[in-house]
Amino acid sequence: MNYTQLSLGERYQIYALKGAKHSIKFIADALGRSPSTISRKVRRNKSLRGYRANYVYNKAKARRASNAITIIVDVWD
Repeated sequence: MNYTQLSLGERYQIYALKGAKHSIKFIADALGRSPSTISRKVRRNKSLRGYRANYVYNKAKARRASNAITIIVDVWD
């Protein structure tokens, strides 16, 4: 099974469904993802105001950007 990162649209769906008090299992079924994936993402990325889709997406982009620089430097060394 290939790993694909959650898109911004999927993150907004998680945000909306969490706000509507749906279970992690329901959200995972709606997105076609594993419940453990949704649970991990919600737990890892919640802020003081809860799970915020745009905030989480920006954090993920920053992590990807910092990893890309590290990988390139390591490859060239």
